[in-house]
Amino acid sequence: MCHLKVKNIYQSFVEGELFLTDLTTAECVKLVENTSRDVGIAFANELAQVCEELHVNVNEVIKLANRHPRVNVLNPGPGVGGHCIPIDPWFLVENTKTGELIRLARKVNDERPLIIADKVISKTQQVSGNNIGILGVAYKPNVDDCRETPAEPILKRLELQGFNVKYHDEHVPAWQCERIDNISNMLEWADVIVIVTGHDSYKQLVAKDNIIDACGILT
Repeated sequence: MCHLKVKNIYQSFVEGELFLTDLTTAECVKLVENTSRDVGIAFANELAQVCEELHVNVNEVIKLANRHPRVNVLNPGPGVGGHCIPIDPWFLVENTKTGELIRLARKVNDERPLIIADKVISKTQQVSGNNIGILGVAYKPNVDDCRETPAEPILKRLELQGFNVKYHDEHVPAWQCERIDNISNMLEWADVIVIVTGHDSYKQLVAKDNIIDACGILT
């Protein structure tokens, strides 16, 4: 059978255990892996909103809750990017009538960048500034991949409101708005800064009132 032949080929170089199943199940497994991450991230992002209304620190809540051996809450962020996690849940449920939780998780994560953008706008009103700096436009830390990046809807919302927006990302030499090469220059230019991607270089920054840490690397 063809699947046995394929298994024999893979066993010639794969060290891990190989499992055989039908094609539909195999495809579902791949989609479920990414969908599970999406649902988990949606819970974390929703929890961030809940904790904000309760006036408690979501990062402390998650840290303490995760001390339970059967609890593993993910960290909230600015949204979900990349070519897999935002896409695969739709492949999983597109031909089904069910999947309400999966669809709701997609909605939560799609709205998250706009929530972050509104936080930035609110902060500009407090400091009476019009210059906004985005730190990190890749969809995940320490890569140059901007596919489905949450930075894009954040940028569009800010530009639509008439703000001057520039970005810094040492991994991304060109993007959808003007780039500032040096972090120090960005800190000097911007009235408000939002950290969208948790690159290692940003972890050295000192938390300030005009810096919105959307990925929680400064806490």
